[in-house]
Amino acid sequence: MFGPLRLFLITLASLMLLASTSFSVTASEAEQSQWATGEGQVRIQGDRIRYRTEAGDTIIRNDDGNPIASIFSTAYFRTDVRDGHQRPITFVFNGGPGSSSVWLHLGLYGPKKIVVPSDAENPGAAPYDFRDNPHSLLDITDLVFIDPVGTGFSRAIGEGRNSDFWGVQKDGRVLAEFIRMFVSKHNRWNSPKYLSGESYGTARVGALLAELQQGWGSMTFNGVHLISSIVDFQTTRVAHGNDMPFIMYLPTYAATAWYHDALPNRPDALEPFLDEARQFAIEELSVALLKGSRISAEEHAHIVERLHYFTGLSKDYIEQTRLRIVPHRFFRELLRDRGQVVGRLDSRFIGIESDDAGETPIADPSGYGIDGAYTAAINYHLKNNLNVDRTDEYRILSGQVFAGWDWSLPRGQQQGFHNLAPHFAITQQRNKDFRIFIANGYYDAATPFFATEHSFSNYGMDTDRVVMKYYESGHMMYIHHPSLEQLAQDLRAFYRGE
Repeated sequence: MFGPLRLFLITLASLMLLASTSFSVTASEAEQSQWATGEGQVRIQGDRIRYRTEAGDTIIRNDDGNPIASIFSTAYFRTDVRDGHQRPITFVFNGGPGSSSVWLHLGLYGPKKIVVPSDAENPGAAPYDFRDNPHSLLDITDLVFIDPVGTGFSRAIGEGRNSDFWGVQKDGRVLAEFIRMFVSKHNRWNSPKYLSGESYGTARVGALLAELQQGWGSMTFNGVHLISSIVDFQTTRVAHGNDMPFIMYLPTYAATAWYHDALPNRPDALEPFLDEARQFAIEELSVALLKGSRISAEEHAHIVERLHYFTGLSKDYIEQTRLRIVPHRFFRELLRDRGQVVGRLDSRFIGIESDDAGETPIADPSGYGIDGAYTAAINYHLKNNLNVDRTDEYRILSGQVFAGWDWSLPRGQQQGFHNLAPHFAITQQRNKDFRIFIANGYYDAATPFFATEHSFSNYGMDTDRVVMKYYESGHMMYIHHPSLEQLAQDLRAFYRGE
C-alpha cells in the first residue's frame, strides 16, 4: 500500500511527465485545420438577435513559417447590423492555467447557457437544463472564445512543444499572435476591442496588454473585463515569509462564515460586516503579523478575539495557527463540527467526506458540483449547434497544463511573485480610453475580492477608470441567477461607457 505522501508524490510526478509530452502532430497534419460554420438566433433583452458562428483552428507559425500551434476558437458575429466593422469585438478566455473557455462561454457571454441550481446545490446527472441565454452579450458585441494550448481542442503541432506555450510570458505571446491574426482575417482593426478573462485569465489579460499594447505596432483596447481577478500572486500565495494572503483572505472568510451562520454573533447584513472586516484586516491584523513575536500579550489576545468574531473559528484553533489562517485549512475547519467542508471556488457549496479529521478538503465541492454539467453542455453544443464533429477530447481543465506551467519570472525580476497589475496602470497611462471592469464574488475563496481591491489601489492606477462590482456568489458568480442578471446589466453599462 502507498502512504498518502508517497501516493501524492507519485501522482504529481506522473502529471509532470505527462506535461512534458508534446502531443504534437506532423507538419503535414498541422496544415489540416478544421472549420465549422453555422447560423442561429436568440432573444436578448427582448430583441431577436441573428448571428453566424465560426468554430475551428488557427495555425500559429514560427519565424521560419513552420506550424507550431493550433488554437481552437469559437466566434459569434451578429448579422443584423449595418456596419459590423464598427461593432465591438470581445476576446474571451478562462484561466487555470489549463482551463478551456467553457465557463464564460456557456455561463455568461454566449447565446447558449447551462443552468445549474442558483443556491449552490449539486445538479446531479444528465440531462441538464441547456437553453438560450437571454443575458448574452452578443447583442452589444461580437464574441470570440479562445482555448489556450493544451485546452479545448488547442494543441502544439509540427515543431511546437507544450513547453513553448505553457508559461506566463509564453502563453501571452502565442495568444497575442492569435488575436492579431484573427483581427486581420476579419478586418476588425478599426473596431472597438475588449479582452475578458476569468481567474488566471485576468493575469493573462495583463500579459496580453504587455504584448499587444506596449511598443510599436500596438493594438489598442477600449477596455477589459476581469472576472474573479488575480493579477498580483503575492496576495494569495501562501509561502514562508509572505503574510499577505492571511490579510487578503480575511474578508472572504468573514463572508463565508456569515453565509453558513457559523459566527459567534452573526450580523443581520453582510456588506457592513465586510467593511468592518476590511478595516480590521488592513489596520490591525496586518500590524499584528508584522510585529510577529514582538506583539504584546494584550494585543495578541485582542487579535485572537477579533479573528474569532470574523471567522467563527475557535480561539484555540486561531492560537494554533499563530494568527495565520491558511485558506485550504479554513475550508475544512469552519464546519468541521457539522461534518462538512466548504467550497473553494464558491464557498456557498458544502460537501461531505469519508474522513472528518482531515486537515484540508480532499476535493472542492464547488468544482465537482458544476463540472459534469458544463462538460456535457459544451460537448452537446459543439456538435449540435456549432457543427463541430470531432472525436478527440475537448479538454475542459487540464492538470497536465497546470503541472507543466512555467512560472519563471520576467527578466530583471529575480525573486518574488508574478505581478501583472502594473501592466494595467501602464495601459491606462498610454491609452486615455482604456477602462477596466472588475467583477468580484463575495464567496470566491480562490481569488479573494480584498486582494483585488489592493491590487487596483496601487501601481499608479487611475481608479476613475476602474469599475468595481460585487455579487453574492463565488468565483463563477454567473451560476447564481440573480448575479448573472446583474452582471450582464453591469457589463452592458460598461460597454456604453457608464
